Amino acid sequence: MNPGHRPGMAQRKSKALGFTLIEISVTVAVIGVLAAAAWPSQLASLQRARRIDAIAALTRVQIAQEQYRARYGVYSAQLTALTGASAARSPEGLYQLAVLDANGENVTLSARARDDGPQRSDTDCRELTLRLSQGLADIGPSGRCWNR
Repeated sequence: MNPGHRPGMAQRKSKALGFTLIEISVTVAVIGVLAAAAWPSQLASLQRARRIDAIAALTRVQIAQEQYRARYGVYSAQLTALTGASAARSPEGLYQLAVLDANGENVTLSARARDDGPQRSDTDCRELTLRLSQGLADIGPSGRCWNR
């Protein structure tokens, strides 16, 4: 037997494979911090992407309103009077459509996020409006809400 040799020494010299609990804990903490920082940005991106549903719906109603105006000389106060735009919801069902104000020469259309849908938390652009006047359109609440 070797005098410098002690039982179990060979086991201590071998490299252990795997990760220590501290390494795993640090990795999980770093991932958690990165995820917490990225999550709000991800939600904002999803909200902006879902606004396309409202924009598509209002554009469809705008076309139907202009066709109605070309035929009857005034804008319609009722969505049901419009061909191709009778649905009170946006194509994906995220927004409720309505005519807010109509006097024949002008009409204001609205696409409001449904209370039971994922866009309800879109506080900045919960309701998009489109005002039509003599063939001209004005968007609301701001152009930022309409940017894709």
